[in-house]
Amino acid sequence: MRTKNLFASAVVLLFSAVGFAQGQRYCNPLPMPIGQGGNASGDVSVIEDGGKYYMYCSGGGAWVSDDLVDWTFHYVEGIPVAPDVAKYNGKFYLSGNDDNLYVSDSPLGPFKDLGPFKNTYAPEDGWIGGFDTKIFVDDDNTPYLYWPGRGVSGIYGVKLDPDDLTRFAEKPVHLFSFNPMHKWERYGERNEYGGVAWIEGPWIIKRNGIYYLEYSASGTQWKTYAEGYYTATSPLGPYSYAPNNPLLRKTEGLVTGTAHGSIIQGPDDEWYQFYTIVLSNPPGGRRIGMDKITFDEDGLMYCTVTDDPQPVPFAKDVKTSVPVTINKVSQMDAHSKASSQQPDRPSAYAVDDFSGTIWFPEADDKEPYIIVDLAPATNFDIVQLFEVDAMRVLFGNGRGNIWMSMNEPLPVYQYKLEVSMDGENFTTVVDQTKNSVSKDTLFDEFDPVTCRYVKFTITGWPEGKQLGVIDFTVFGRSSGHLPAETPIPGGGNM
Repeated sequence: MRTKNLFASAVVLLFSAVGFAQGQRYCNPLPMPIGQGGNASGDVSVIEDGGKYYMYCSGGGAWVSDDLVDWTFHYVEGIPVAPDVAKYNGKFYLSGNDDNLYVSDSPLGPFKDLGPFKNTYAPEDGWIGGFDTKIFVDDDNTPYLYWPGRGVSGIYGVKLDPDDLTRFAEKPVHLFSFNPMHKWERYGERNEYGGVAWIEGPWIIKRNGIYYLEYSASGTQWKTYAEGYYTATSPLGPYSYAPNNPLLRKTEGLVTGTAHGSIIQGPDDEWYQFYTIVLSNPPGGRRIGMDKITFDEDGLMYCTVTDDPQPVPFAKDVKTSVPVTINKVSQMDAHSKASSQQPDRPSAYAVDDFSGTIWFPEADDKEPYIIVDLAPATNFDIVQLFEVDAMRVLFGNGRGNIWMSMNEPLPVYQYKLEVSMDGENFTTVVDQTKNSVSKDTLFDEFDPVTCRYVKFTITGWPEGKQLGVIDFTVFGRSSGHLPAETPIPGGGNM
């Protein structure tokens, strides 16, 4: 059964996360709501104002949260690619990749166009038009602008005119450029391009008198897309390369290409890194990730990229869960199966821990399902049981979507998760068969339950759209076992 297209008002769109509360944990990629005119598709900028957090992405629109985990979508007109919003003297200034500066009395707009940034200095000073711009307001209320050049040029900075933020107050400073000795900055899936890079996405914070200027390399098309940082004791440097770079880099698993993001202090006073996730091609596309930043006694930043459930701010005594479904569907496994699959898009692709593959059920499959046997592969092994407590799903259609237009139907998915000990009698632990919230990445927690089998069934999806599952993961931990199904020769059952 397919759900009908859902359309929302073009004036203000607000999607609640009813039924999707994250409980004590969240999981990357973040399950961001999608609205008409907006999709959380990378180049993520997060700010705090009045105890609320505001997120802006290249996909348009804005999101609001009290806790960095549960987000609601708002339609905001005119959000540029790679947006940045900064508060200065009670006003909110928006910039991005279109060379213009915008202002509003609210972080949710409407934004008034103030025209382009005005550099009265020579072009060789690094300004060739707005690109990944970042406005930073220092403790003394002095505004600064940071931006990348093109390719290997690196990052520049300048003090802005406090009476007109479109004007440079002095000559720009070249803070640093691409360094081929930093292998992670180089182009390519193996960083094999010795002299080519794309340095971009500056973001700056100040902590204990130290300015942390982070940036992205080697390019958003690669899974080697990563984040590094420099430090200084002045907003315009001189900056020193951090010895523990890169700050973020992950090329294997589901969460890869982690860069172009922002750092924000959370409601628990801890620091959190938001970042773009680059999915493999095909199917392409981008998502959003978040992980905690820590600092050592020398002031160095550290961030571990995660793709399994993590504690939300203020969470206490949270159990650790790991994926228990990876690669447990194959042609050799009689216990794991799917209701249908297209010849070149088998169900095994849904559990291969790789975003470059996708399971397509047959077009006439009304309620596609996949059953995964969590037990070992051979009948001579003991039958391992697992206590499961969460699931993640990434839906896709075989192409990467960045912009969600005002006329495009919203991707609403309805589904359920069931568990079983014998593969025949199933009990429902997640029921989203009446879901109306638009998301293409899902994360559901549920009460821990011990089982051998899990069954994921899709009961509704956008009418007329290709249904695909990029990833289906159940999380849990080992929890006892049953005897081997076949006696071991000469040894009996174990």
